[in-house]
Amino acid sequence: MSTTMPPRARPAETPEPEPAGRRGLAARVSLGRVFAPVPSEFLLIASTALLLTVFGLVMVLSATSATSTARGEAPWEVVLKQGMFAVIGIPIMLIASRFPVAFYKKLAWPALILAVAFQMLVFTPLGHSNDGNRNWITIAGFQAQPSEFLKLALALWVAFVLFRKRTLLTKWQHVFIPLVPVAGLAIATVIAGKDLGTAMILVLVVLGALFFSGVKLRIFLLPAIGAAAFVAYFAIASPDRMRRFMSFLNPNCLDDYFNDCYQPLHGIWGLASGGVFGLGLGNSREKYDWLPAAANDYIFAIVGEELGLIGCAVVLALFALFAVGAFHVIRKTDDPFVRIAAGGITVWIVGQALINIGVVLRVFPVLGVPLPFMSQGGTSLLSVLLACGVLLAFARTLPASVARREAAIQQARAARVRREARTRT
Repeated sequence: MSTTMPPRARPAETPEPEPAGRRGLAARVSLGRVFAPVPSEFLLIASTALLLTVFGLVMVLSATSATSTARGEAPWEVVLKQGMFAVIGIPIMLIASRFPVAFYKKLAWPALILAVAFQMLVFTPLGHSNDGNRNWITIAGFQAQPSEFLKLALALWVAFVLFRKRTLLTKWQHVFIPLVPVAGLAIATVIAGKDLGTAMILVLVVLGALFFSGVKLRIFLLPAIGAAAFVAYFAIASPDRMRRFMSFLNPNCLDDYFNDCYQPLHGIWGLASGGVFGLGLGNSREKYDWLPAAANDYIFAIVGEELGLIGCAVVLALFALFAVGAFHVIRKTDDPFVRIAAGGITVWIVGQALINIGVVLRVFPVLGVPLPFMSQGGTSLLSVLLACGVLLAFARTLPASVARREAAIQQARAARVRREARTRT
């Protein structure tokens, strides 16, 4: 009689170790996603933003070293604070460039609500006035200008609203509601603080977004005319602004040298004394407390005085390259939200730069808007670098947009060929 032994239980099989080559491949794939090639527009926008920021830090140091020393402070006291915001803002720009477009679409409404709430802090005990404008707050010893973040929030919100209504933009009711009431309320919070210059930039953001949304010209002209009437009314309604505007129109500004003409004249004199090659970096005369706001709204005058026509041309060339990269994003994308938001941001940054330079050249009256990237002001620098991060995130989507467009063109060609073949048969 034979007996059968029960089968012996097999030990649990241990998984074989993954080959080293495969692990290395996985690591390379993961790193490849991080260091994937970026389009030329990304490099152009990022490089010009970084160069303008560094250029601005150098000029802020030069423009403030004399007055800081006169106050008994270190000559680099002001630029250290500005540099701290640059050190914070540049990583924020790079982090913002990694977020997908869907994130910014979801962020549109919360960003606008938070930005308006932040702006309303200027009317609390935290707020204070500067040169007649109540547009600043002080928290823990740091000054901030909340309206700078409202520019980016408004650009994203307008782009999202127009993107959601893209099939209805032929009707003026859908263009104006809720765009005009909500945007008007946001801009009114800045006007209540009597900051007409910032309000004008916000109006430009809205008009730029409307223009790039593709609305009909007759619909676009209505808000454009309304914006012009709005600016004219607030300029005339304020005696201080009206006086400055009339001094700007006065050809013989020396008659009012010690009043409204003092700052514009010293700005022009600084530019004129620089000539072609400038007096040399650090050799400005106007920075010795002759030119008010030399490191803020009139930093371009210090550039012209110390670096001459060549330095001014370099600044203009950098802004032109920035505009080229941004307009390529607008032209190449197939996402209406990206096109509208990028248009609003581009009009904001490039338009504000042109207005600031025009004020220094006495093409425009004094409006009190900083030169993006370069003027002293941590809030302004942070907001502009964050906006650049959004543009960089949009630039990352261009290869996929171009591929989809080429695929659609190929499909249209193939369909046309099939139709022609059927007609011949």
